[in-house]
Amino acid sequence: MTSVTLSSKFQLVIPKAVREQLHLQAGQRFTVITKGDVIELVPMRDIASARGMLKGADPQDYRDRRDRD
Repeated sequence: MTSVTLSSKFQLVIPKAVREQLHLQAGQRFTVITKGDVIELVPMRDIASARGMLKGADPQDYRDRRDRD
């Protein structure tokens, strides 16, 4: 586990090993999620990188709101 320090400008530096492992780029955006006293940073991916993520998913497997009664 690696620790980082919050700067006086409230900035964090993501360690190089983590940036390389996750293929992060300068200027990339993150979603910030808080759970109690835990902060999660989730990299936002562009829509092109999500292409094919749902390949093979059958829309019939999902119920819509009308089916919930």
